[in-house]
Amino acid sequence: MNKPIRILAVFCLVLFALLLFNINYVQVLQAQSLNDHAGNKRVQDAECSRQRGPILVDGRTVAKSVPSHDRLHFVRHYDHPLLYAQATGFFSCYYGTRAVENSENSILSGSDPRLFVNRIVDLVGNNEPQGGSVLLTLDSKAQAAAWHGLQALPGQTRGAVAALDPRTGAILALASTPSYDPNLLATHDFTKAQAAWKRLTAHGADRMLDRATQQIYPPGSTFKLVTAATALSNGYTPNSIVKGGASLPLPQSTAVLHNENGSNCGGNQITLTQALVVSCNVSFGDLGLSLGAKRLQAQAERFGFNQTYLNQLPFSPSVFPTNIDEPQTALSAIGQYDVAASPLQMAMVAAGIANGGAVMKPYIVDEVRSPDLAVLQRAQPEVLHQAVSAQVAGELTQMMVAVVTSGTGTPAQIPGVEVAGKTGTANSSASRSPYAWMVTFAPANDPQVAVAVLIERTGVSRADITGGGLAGPVAKAVMEAVLNR
Repeated sequence: MNKPIRILAVFCLVLFALLLFNINYVQVLQAQSLNDHAGNKRVQDAECSRQRGPILVDGRTVAKSVPSHDRLHFVRHYDHPLLYAQATGFFSCYYGTRAVENSENSILSGSDPRLFVNRIVDLVGNNEPQGGSVLLTLDSKAQAAAWHGLQALPGQTRGAVAALDPRTGAILALASTPSYDPNLLATHDFTKAQAAWKRLTAHGADRMLDRATQQIYPPGSTFKLVTAATALSNGYTPNSIVKGGASLPLPQSTAVLHNENGSNCGGNQITLTQALVVSCNVSFGDLGLSLGAKRLQAQAERFGFNQTYLNQLPFSPSVFPTNIDEPQTALSAIGQYDVAASPLQMAMVAAGIANGGAVMKPYIVDEVRSPDLAVLQRAQPEVLHQAVSAQVAGELTQMMVAVVTSGTGTPAQIPGVEVAGKTGTANSSASRSPYAWMVTFAPANDPQVAVAVLIERTGVSRADITGGGLAGPVAKAVMEAVLNR
């Protein structure tokens, strides 16, 4: 009798040990993942019932929690929703979070370990926990100029603007059109939230897509800044003579690279500066062949291509293709083939040149604070890469000034301010209009703002689509907003 009892006792002890292990595994090791699970209604209700902290721009609230007068107590409200939606994102009881509402969720919800003391005080005082606040780097005037500049274009424009402080990497403007109203998703009415979600995510709508950081496009002639930087870093000078003319036969191919509108760029031999001023495809395609794909790729990556450097917003890395042949290299040197960049990335190219060759890591969160306004964290500017030397950056700056003074970038001129810039158009397919680009910074001798503008689609004829004509005025308005603040 003793042996069966002992076996049964051991079996029960094993079951008890397994039960204890499972309880600890679930309550300790799996606690965070279960807590964060999208289907955890208890956690969802607790999050929705909490007074989330505000998101601020220039000291003014653009997202806050207000009384909802229902069982969940608070609902998220967004001021100027279309203007700031791509930066703030949304907080929804049904669809989660996006953008800063997502990346700073622990601070905004009050669950961050840095708010432990505040939670203890709330517990002792029998108060509901409150979230901390997040201050964004956006400049309200620059943001308004970017948004209204895009809205002023004819037709149902799709486009984006990214503006940076070249000295720090702080994002001063981030606009994308079409935009959306996060309030539609913040509602506690599931039927309304579901209907809004379906409209916003319907095929072809793309209203929640942040075209400034999340979408990549052929950069076209704006990429010639990267090719020029490669040349200047490898023995060329602004006055070096390069190939001009109307066409460039591509090696290993029967294809021929032509200039826009059949131009000969001013002659069969021109200076590198002239090639940039008139945006000569032949010159830069030939430079790409001379420099080689590996040098172009290395230079592009020093500006941030093929890398992930932003985790505060939805983000897609920009691309410079690898393992390409000579014809593909020539096309890549003019920002075509498989080269693809976001507006933020092209703003970083301009900002790096403006900042003496140092590309700063971009960021949109300036400060996070506790509910009692104590500063918990302040952004520390960080160099991502030294893309080019200070000498090369200075030479390229003067070449870009010439583009705005007497070349394709004249629409970006600001009276009394020396502006540096580069325009671009990029083809994607025969069935759609070209993309129009402009990248700029100002003042050229003391840069305070770098801007990239992309016009993906707008209501003008194909023949009237130019980087300077469409994107130039928008870039100018953003620069003026920063310089006049």
